[in-house]
Amino acid sequence: MTDILLIALFALGGAACAGALGAGVLRLVRHRSVAVSLTVIAAVTVTAMLAGTLAVAQAMFLSPHDLGVVTLVAAMAAVVSLVTALLLGRWVVARSRELFLAARDFGDGGSFAAPPGQTTAELDALSRELAATSAKLAASRERERALEASRRELVAWISHDLRTPLAGLRAMSEALEDGMAADPARYHRQIRTEVERMNSMVGDLFELSRIHAGALSLVPSRMSVYDLVGDALSGVDPLAREHGVRLVGDTVERVPVEVDGKEMTRVLANLLINAIRHTPADGTVAIAAEQRAGAVVLSVTDGCGGIAAEDLARVFDTGWRGTTARTPPAGAGLGLAIVRGIVEAHSGRATVHNVPGGCRFEVTLPLTA
Repeated sequence: MTDILLIALFALGGAACAGALGAGVLRLVRHRSVAVSLTVIAAVTVTAMLAGTLAVAQAMFLSPHDLGVVTLVAAMAAVVSLVTALLLGRWVVARSRELFLAARDFGDGGSFAAPPGQTTAELDALSRELAATSAKLAASRERERALEASRRELVAWISHDLRTPLAGLRAMSEALEDGMAADPARYHRQIRTEVERMNSMVGDLFELSRIHAGALSLVPSRMSVYDLVGDALSGVDPLAREHGVRLVGDTVERVPVEVDGKEMTRVLANLLINAIRHTPADGTVAIAAEQRAGAVVLSVTDGCGGIAAEDLARVFDTGWRGTTARTPPAGAGLGLAIVRGIVEAHSGRATVHNVPGGCRFEVTLPLTA
């Protein structure tokens, strides 16, 4: 038992010395390629085994011939191990290089395509992660292009919509100044109408900029959906009468919600005004509120005739106006974008889908506990 213990101690001592030396070398080459690191690891392993074997062999007082045989066998094993590690390292480095080139192209704005051929499990997992990241970045770039196009359209439309009333205001002011206005009172009323229109447009732009900047400050309070709907209906009733549209709000449940009353009233008002403007005379605009699966769903249904299927995904985009049938004479395409921004600030979502004869806008808000 004592001999076995001594043999184990000699082997452990020799291997430990080789391992400590190898650890130092490995630390020195830690910034080199994988091939060098694998070669050093293989060399350390074989050297540790060789050192332990020779230490035991010396302690056992083997004959010079036997000691030479043991040394030769260990040396051949070391050479084979080093060559294998070197070849494996070169293969791993080559696969890493291919992956690096593919990732560089992906970083330059292209899409990532994993290099063909077999690879290690780690590099394969890295390829999958890079492919997933590439797909996410491609989707992000597409959204960025769509947003940029939307901004350009918005600037063009806002410029046009501001230029038209400004030209009218200038003409009317010059007519009043020259005394050429046959009915000054009518001109004054028209000027006030145009000013209110531009003021509303500027207010929408300011609200939208706050939403996009994340500066929309909400003051939530607990209130009934019934009261929200009632306030919104009373605010748009004159417009509905002017357009000859009936407002229906019979199916509104008294469900409590935690919202900013002012902002949420604006949401409903925007949806109702949009619905009234696109519903023909003698048509009906219905607003409803109900509880569904832990949420409150407010819906506004109009008689606009529906929205083209290809436009449904863009309805809430900034500056979207859609077809001529849904283009308001005085709108800049900001109302629905504001609706989505305010609803999402309340941790809700805004959606739209077609129904027979029109479309239905739905606002889903989390239910108050």
